[in-house]
Order: sequence, then structure tokens, then C-alpha cells
Amino acid sequence: MLSVSHVRSPEADAAILIAASSGRALAEAARRAGFRPLAADFFDDLDTRQLCAANRFIEEGLETGFTEANLIPALEALSCEALSGASKPCGLVYGAGFEDRPELLEAVARRFTLFGNSPEVVREVKDPERLTGLCAALGIPHPEVKMEWPDDPKNWLVKSIGGAGGSHVAPAGAFQGAGGNIYFQRIAAGTPVSILFLADGTSVQPVGLSRQWAAPAPGQPYRFGGSVRPAGVEAKTEERLQRAAESITAAAGLRGLNSIDFVVEGEDYTLIEINPRPGATLDIFEDHRGGLFRAHIESCCGRLPSHAPAFSGAAAAAIAYAPRDIPSMPELDWPDWTADRQKMQSRLQAQEPLCTIKAAGPEPSRALALLEERTDWILGRLEQVQNQMAPMGKETAH
Repeated sequence: MLSVSHVRSPEADAAILIAASSGRALAEAARRAGFRPLAADFFDDLDTRQLCAANRFIEEGLETGFTEANLIPALEALSCEALSGASKPCGLVYGAGFEDRPELLEAVARRFTLFGNSPEVVREVKDPERLTGLCAALGIPHPEVKMEWPDDPKNWLVKSIGGAGGSHVAPAGAFQGAGGNIYFQRIAAGTPVSILFLADGTSVQPVGLSRQWAAPAPGQPYRFGGSVRPAGVEAKTEERLQRAAESITAAAGLRGLNSIDFVVEGEDYTLIEINPRPGATLDIFEDHRGGLFRAHIESCCGRLPSHAPAFSGAAAAAIAYAPRDIPSMPELDWPDWTADRQKMQSRLQAQEPLCTIKAAGPEPSRALALLEERTDWILGRLEQVQNQMAPMGKETAH
């Protein structure tokens, strides 16, 4: 397994591999930092193609997730394309999609330098029982966890081990399935708040706090909706969340960009889960000089920045979900405040992600109002285009 502890900083314009369920946000951050991104993901979105020097679509990814059979060949093919540009990739940055498969990260790390947490760190912080024990040892509030069916399911959630995005979370009382990849977590009251931070294995550099919300769908009451920064929590609470991140980092050896999800009530907090990789809040912590992505690389090598990137005003981002089936995606003139843009003729089912919407403002309420306005606009525009195409489809049928 290749170590990054003594790796030199990559040269400007270096090729870098990216693997994530959706690779666009990481590719965009890498491009801003001066890298040439080579991405493998499950969506092959229009803007991912435009941002990357090359990319690979893992067609069966949404059904199977990343596997050694579908990921390793894609990464090796991207590496060959990078060599045609005169240099091999300097390493690989991974996002969501690996929390439940550290053994796959081990296979990847045997071939490429990983800029991210080691497979063993991911294994520790994503194992619900090990995380519970870690929080208990550190005195960090954490909900009770059970691996067996709880006696009072109405007060519990059922989750997939290593799940991400909220779609895997459901009330335990409504759960009908079975299997060895689930666990139960007692419900904790409060507002969802996440801290994004850089870590070098022992110390942290806080980046910022954000507030999240859900976009419920049938069978998915906790599906991820979006996030906004700043989170608007009290200063004492922010200090406590930072101390929790510092304690977890020192104990678990976190590196690079990570986030921790909490629920917060006043000055009290409860740690819900750790995300040991860059995540969805990259879209609201955009820095146009690419400092955050570069800091991820450097902190993975044990070099924290002296100062974290500074962010002014407020920013928000949300996923716009398709309100109904789209048999063939029409051509849209995507506004520059959209991301994760669907390709023409792609097929979407109702409630699948259509795109990401971004907005900024002087304060969170203004950013959120603009976010809602833009989401309504893009959904209305899509409906308008679909209605215009409907008579053409009927004529073609005749």
C-alpha cells in the first residue's frame, strides 16, 4: 500500500484520479486548483465531462456500487489516457461510495497513491459499534446503537452500515426488511449541523459549519435535500463541535477533508456520524483559487495550511429532484448556477436527481430564498420544454 506521509506536493497541472458516486464537485475543485481531473463515477454528467481531462462512466454503479471489477479497469484506463498527456496521475482522491467497502480502498491503494483516509481509518469510523466505543472513550455524546431489533422501534432509526446521503435512513418502526448490513440508532433531537475540517492525522484546521435539511420522498424520509453556510449556531456550540472534531481526529488519525454530522440544540450536541472524505458541502465551500482542494492534498501528506480558506457571506446548494418520469432528457440551456447537469436523452425516473442548484447571498436567508427561486425556475423550465415536445412526440408516433 502506498503511503502519502512523505509524498512531495504534486506539480502544477498534474493529472489526478477521482472516484466518487458523483465526481463532478471534486473534479470542479481539482480544476480550480490547477489539476487535470480524471474521474470515474455513476452519473457521467454533462459538466463532469467538460471539467475532466477524461472520465469513465460506471454504468452499473447505482445498482452495485463500486467494485474491484468495475473500478480498477476504469482507473487503469484513465491512467493510460493521462500517460498520453505526458505524465501519470499523481494519485487518487475519493469521495462518497467507499464508506462500506474499505477492502476496495485497499485494492485501489495497492495501485495508486491515496490522497484521503486509509482504509483502516474508514473501517473504524464507519463501523457503528467501533464509533460508539470511540465516542464513549472520548466523552462525545452519541446516540445508542443496536445491531439487533430494538424493543421500542418507534424511537429508533434503521441505517445501512457505511450508507451516505440520507436515502438509506428510515424509521425503524416502518422497516420491513432484514439483512446483516443494517444497524439501529436511537433518534436524537436537534438541528442537523455539519463541520467541515482539514486534518493531518493529529490536528485539525476548521473550514466551516453548515446546516442541512432533508427532501423527503416516498420510502426515503431522510433523503438529502441541501445545505447552507454559515450554520448560525452559537459561538460556544461551534467551539464544542470543533473540539469534538479535534478529539476524533487525534484518536482515529483522520487526514484530509472530512466532515462530522451532528444534531444541535442550543449549546448541546450529539455526534451522528463521521464522513471520512470530501462530501456534498464542497458546493457551498467553493474557493475560486482552488485552495481547499490543494489543502486536502497537502493535509493528507501531513501538512496543514497555516490558515483555512476564508468564506464571506452565505452560500446554499440543493438537489432538484425530477417531479415525474423523464423518458428522454430534452436539451436545456443550463444556467451557470446549476451543476450535475443531465445529458440529452438520458432517462430519469420520478424523484431521481435532476441537477444541483447553487445560490449565494449576504446572509443565509437571502441565499435560501434565491435557492428556492432558482429551483422553481429550473423545474418550471423543464416542464415547459417537455410540454412543447409532447405534441411532436405524438406526431412522430403517427
